[in-house]
Amino acid sequence: MAVDPRTPVIVGVGQFTERIDDPDYRGMSAVDLATAAARAALVDTGADEARVAEAVDTVFGLRQFEISGPMPATLGKSNNYPRSVMNRLGGDPARVVLEPVGGHSPQKLVTEAGNAIVAGAADVVMIIGSEPGSTAKYFADRDDKPDFAEHVHGQLEDRGHQIFSYVDEYTVQHGLTGAAVQYGLLENARRAHLGLGVGEYRHRMAELFAPMSKVAARNPFSSSPVERSVEEIETITDQNRMICDPYPRLLVARDTVNQGAAAVLMSVDAARRLGVPEGKWVYLHGHSDLVEQALLERADLGAGPASALAAHEGLRVAGVGVDDIATFDLYSCFPFPVFLICEALGISADDPRGLTLTGGLPYFGGPGNSYSLHGIAETIIQMRFRPGQFGFVGANGGIMSKYSVGIYSTEPVEWRTSRSAELTKEVAALPTIPVTKAAYGPGTVETYSVRYDWPVRTGIIVARLDADGSRFMATSADTELVSLMSEGDPLGVKITVTPTADGNRAVLR
Repeated sequence: MAVDPRTPVIVGVGQFTERIDDPDYRGMSAVDLATAAARAALVDTGADEARVAEAVDTVFGLRQFEISGPMPATLGKSNNYPRSVMNRLGGDPARVVLEPVGGHSPQKLVTEAGNAIVAGAADVVMIIGSEPGSTAKYFADRDDKPDFAEHVHGQLEDRGHQIFSYVDEYTVQHGLTGAAVQYGLLENARRAHLGLGVGEYRHRMAELFAPMSKVAARNPFSSSPVERSVEEIETITDQNRMICDPYPRLLVARDTVNQGAAAVLMSVDAARRLGVPEGKWVYLHGHSDLVEQALLERADLGAGPASALAAHEGLRVAGVGVDDIATFDLYSCFPFPVFLICEALGISADDPRGLTLTGGLPYFGGPGNSYSLHGIAETIIQMRFRPGQFGFVGANGGIMSKYSVGIYSTEPVEWRTSRSAELTKEVAALPTIPVTKAAYGPGTVETYSVRYDWPVRTGIIVARLDADGSRFMATSADTELVSLMSEGDPLGVKITVTPTADGNRAVLR
């Protein structure tokens, strides 16, 4: 099939991992990790690497954890991450962009790059991402800290970290200062909806994730290539300690990694001009990018209508059904996002096609906002080995706040558009729950988590006021209530809440 010469194709992907137990481990910077992956992506195009690097006119950089909020990077950073990488590669792009926080960003940027190429606003695009969490931990208590500060001149479109689109003063005041506690609330809300006990639900989470570790064990880019059993994942031990309820360590994304990934996209015309073999070309058949309601406004904290719609919209745009999909890579920071997409698509946790190509964030590695760029890279490679088949990438951002989907295949196809903006408006118009910020009186626990990672074990609660059914947040260090939250099941339990200058406090009623 002949396609329009402006049709975008993904022509190169690259990955890099530096493990702490590697004999030549040196604690690389975010720029160096991304550069290694980008070099691999240039090689993967099968064309002249220097020529492709010089042809790159647009670069999208994904934001690392160390620049994803107001705190400074402890080891220093580049003032222009994308240009620092391109300087090392011999490129000088006309436009570089630093994307906001969000694990959906890699897939969202593939779609954005595709639209730019079709419109003639770009011709050769590189997307880069990296996460130096291992480096930060390695040098934290050492005196020989490196200085990764770089000052690079040139254009930069910095879109800002935008972390406060996911959290606000109220949620932070009540302990939502990390992904594990945030998703713990969602996970326990889902458990409440299913009517499952604590132990039974943990077993289901372990059953979902154990097969992923098997994939990670054979992936050369895994940060922790170790196969884990269901029993090992669900059993609480000193090595598998509780992080935030309901998650022990082996159900939590592994963020102390040194990993980088990159992808090269270009128009069909550019691919021909630069000599990229057609056997390298992979097309984006379907895509979608949807936004969920704000966390505390959602009618059901255990659901994700935006992510479900995104999954179906990606398939609709591609013109395929779920049975036509050969591979999946579903964002797996915690079980909750994977459960939701499985339910939306009607596939089981033990689907023979598998739910990941990388090995999942707790085992392959959780390189922050750039994880799904690894999932895309693995999908591109698989599609080349499976001509004409389809690969599904599901990328999740925030507190199940944004979801992006990509459907990939070597089968040529003209660029298509999605109804993402229209569907996002439909999600925004769904019923919401009113929130009472300074809550007083009797209430009922709707969902919860427990912070084991704080000096004092603390309960994090989302509840409803008995007086009017409005939702509120509270924390509790009350021995009796925290004991129930840690060792029993507080869902539906009656509490009393009192507002203070530092947030709402709850005790058992």
